Amino acid sequence: MSGPGGRDVDLLVVGDVNPDILVPNAEPRFGQEEVLVESIRLTIGGSAGIMAAAAARLGLRTAIVGVVGDDVFGRFMLEELAGRGVDVAACRVDQARPTGATVILARPTDRAILTASGTIGDLTLDDVPAALIQRARHVHVASLFLQPAIQAGLGELVDRAHAAGATISVDPNWDPTGRWNGGLRASLPPIDVFLPNAAEARLISGAVDDAAAARALHGNGPRPVVAVKRGAAGAIAVDERGSLVEVAAFPAEPVDSTGAGDAFDAGFLAAWLEGRSVGDAVRLGAACGALSTRELGGTPGQPTRAEAEAALAAWPAR
Repeated sequence: MSGPGGRDVDLLVVGDVNPDILVPNAEPRFGQEEVLVESIRLTIGGSAGIMAAAAARLGLRTAIVGVVGDDVFGRFMLEELAGRGVDVAACRVDQARPTGATVILARPTDRAILTASGTIGDLTLDDVPAALIQRARHVHVASLFLQPAIQAGLGELVDRAHAAGATISVDPNWDPTGRWNGGLRASLPPIDVFLPNAAEARLISGAVDDAAAARALHGNGPRPVVAVKRGAAGAIAVDERGSLVEVAAFPAEPVDSTGAGDAFDAGFLAAWLEGRSVGDAVRLGAACGALSTRELGGTPGQPTRAEAEAALAAWPAR
């Protein structure tokens, strides 16, 4: 079924397609000492992969572009995402390079993350089909700082999306280099939605608190809309008019917070693409992020749209 302008893709996700190897409640000890753990799970990983799965779960017609290797991890990711309703046809399979992978030592509200980049950083603008952008209502770039070619060409990708009549959002995720720029700040004004977490927002902007960071990243124009994810402190956003919106955390008893920010992104964009207010989008994002922490791994606890809306209706906080 086609949407506005004949578009048949609500959301095109551009980014990392790699699995997570999740080890919950583990404390490794060196010295060749074996530690027994409760479980080790292979799950959909990568900010882009988790976000795409969350969006499809919410009912958005979702496609993803990324690079995987011709190996067990790559095949796992493509099969799992396709099984969740995500169109993976545009993902490139590199015959010579291994799929990236992440090992997560997870606690309910924190985690240690070890990533082997593999194909994660191999994605280029040439991998993003112009025809697919033409079909999309919205383009979302995930894990920007892990993808040097996409980061360097972000301005061009923004122009391509806008020329095709699509809007575009970015979730930068953590910058392992510690530079926290790489041209991102110059690219922010034309981006429609920017979705950092609180630590990322402060480091990119140089501001000392979350509200100041959100305002600095928004700048003086109508965009980007900035929504800053604050975990147990909720979320804070600056809308198109420059007004500050604060939302308390959705009540939750987290089992694992892996991918909660990506589920927030999916919920926020699902509401924003419907023309709902930034405040309503933040609330849906907060609900989706919190509900996703119900189970181990980034995707098993992700809510359906009906679950998320029911949770919102029962949440009196404003």
